[in-house]
Amino acid sequence: MSRVSSKEQVYVLDSFAVLSYLQGEMGMDRIKEILRDGLAGHCRVALSVINLGEVLYITERKHGLNRAQEVLSAVVQLPVEILPASTEAVLAAAHVKAHCAISYADCFAVAAANELNGTILTGDPEFGAVSGLVRVEWLRSIR
Repeated sequence: MSRVSSKEQVYVLDSFAVLSYLQGEMGMDRIKEILRDGLAGHCRVALSVINLGEVLYITERKHGLNRAQEVLSAVVQLPVEILPASTEAVLAAAHVKAHCAISYADCFAVAAANELNGTILTGDPEFGAVSGLVRVEWLRSIR
């Protein structure tokens, strides 16, 4: 992962954000707004491949392999950069996990947000444990 300019707004999605968007749940409208801005080149939107894997296993567990494959097809069409699980990302996520009560998969979103100077979009309360380490924008229902 490469450092980005501090002027470029970067949003890092976690599995909660992606699933909310795909399922039309809490925060979907905010995610749509961010994705439109990303498509227009006004911001950068990123997702760790580890968080993508989390979205896929949750989907397959609940709805089967065919639905998980549909979700993968939908996600790769979005204006979202899929970040690899590089050695640096794994080590950064491990460091976060060693110090914070948060799932290992979520540590990859934290590591990405740190590396990219980004803001995590989530509604997952686990991210409260890292709100002092990274910027978190909490997704809320506007209904």
